[in-house]
Amino acid sequence: MPSFAPVEPGAAAYFAALPKQAGDELLRLRELVRRVAEETAGVGPLAETLKWGEPSYAPAKAGIGSSVRLAALRDGRVAVHFICHTGLVGRFHELYPNVFDYQGKRSILLEPGRPLDEQALSHCVAMALTYHRDRRSSG
Repeated sequence: MPSFAPVEPGAAAYFAALPKQAGDELLRLRELVRRVAEETAGVGPLAETLKWGEPSYAPAKAGIGSSVRLAALRDGRVAVHFICHTGLVGRFHELYPNVFDYQGKRSILLEPGRPLDEQALSHCVAMALTYHRDRRSSG
């Protein structure tokens, strides 16, 4: 099964336009999202699109999960954004209070070049990519 549905041409341009360090970090995060989708039962292929001018990833099949959006910030950090009304970032903060820097109800902030707890971030991404499916099964 392919890991991505047809790719949004603007995503490649977004990554190419970034400073090298931020671009490399976001490409690494893109690969992490792709890997999590492949390893998480029921997610299926991802659709890569541009949302607000930034690469966004969600299960291609509707009703499975919420989107994960990647962004380079002006201060040199990168962000993994989640839809704020899902409450996912609050849950991540409960599970991983000292692992990540958070911004409000929507983002995990990361410093390029710093060690990353890939296991914790993978868990957060998996929770987002299965958000709708898991809400139905627990409700």
